[in-house]
Amino acid sequence: MTVDPTAQLRRGVAEQCVLGLLRERPHYGWELAEALGGHGIVASAGTLYPLLARLRTRGVVETYTQDSDVGPTRKYYRLTERGTGELTQFRSQWAAFSATVDDLIGREPR
Repeated sequence: MTVDPTAQLRRGVAEQCVLGLLRERPHYGWELAEALGGHGIVASAGTLYPLLARLRTRGVVETYTQDSDVGPTRKYYRLTERGTGELTQFRSQWAAFSATVDDLIGREPR
């Protein structure tokens, strides 16, 4: 069995990536799934929705519904003040953390 060494990394940053997308504007679930799936962060919408439920339970995102011009009413997710604070804290730690990992594993020669 082949182990994907980045699978744990993707799971570890998926929540923060959702918060980053929501920082820009509210999104409905399928939009988030497509954006995150396109970058290989989540495998499917089925893995995203439990993550969104956890974020909502923690109070970092909230939901609202809005009619759609092209289909059923959509549930949108938006960042809360608490979510903005969590994202800001993560962003402040990420640069130093990723630099440390780069130093430890070595960078590719240019």
